[in-house]
Amino acid sequence: MSVVIGLTGQSGAGKTLVSKVFKENGFGVINCDIAAREVTEAGSECNRELAKIFPECFDDDLVLDRRALGRIVFSDREKLDILNTVIFRYIDKLLDKKIAQYSIDYEYVVLDAPTLYEAGADKKCNVIVSVTADEEIRLRRITVRDGLDEASVRNRFASQHSQRFFEENSDFVIKNNGETEDAVEQTKEIIDKIKEGKIGSKNN
Repeated sequence: MSVVIGLTGQSGAGKTLVSKVFKENGFGVINCDIAAREVTEAGSECNRELAKIFPECFDDDLVLDRRALGRIVFSDREKLDILNTVIFRYIDKLLDKKIAQYSIDYEYVVLDAPTLYEAGADKKCNVIVSVTADEEIRLRRITVRDGLDEASVRNRFASQHSQRFFEENSDFVIKNNGETEDAVEQTKEIIDKIKEGKIGSKNN
């Protein structure tokens, strides 16, 4: 089985960039956002279960309105927990299959997962890398990227783990407050350490 790296972090911190660097350096990358979309495809078993809880977010064909669901769960922690309880069961099974498939071709497999800890997927990982950035920097990035208003973005932040949580629960932390080149360099240094076998030792 491959060495599994969990890649996670705060919204707007720059995880997508870091994931790209891992891929460019020969790591297999499993995008857990895509996995979540797979389990919530129209008419899926997961959607049938979710539609009983959030009927206003589905049409007659059990197509999920993701933006509507986001507005609900990112402003209500209890409803977010209910959503996660359902969807993570389906994602967990799918990730096991994908890790096994990727392990055939890759020595190192990255789980690119914004909700790595919430899904319990951190237990599948040999090493965890988190990407963080200051809140105001992340706010600017997301409002530009997603076209969301500030209040919606701050609601999203409030539903996520703090920077301190990631710092205390990761083997490596990439602080992405500056230039792209700096984040890329930090990532390459971590890749070298992982390939040298310096993993699981809370190296920051």
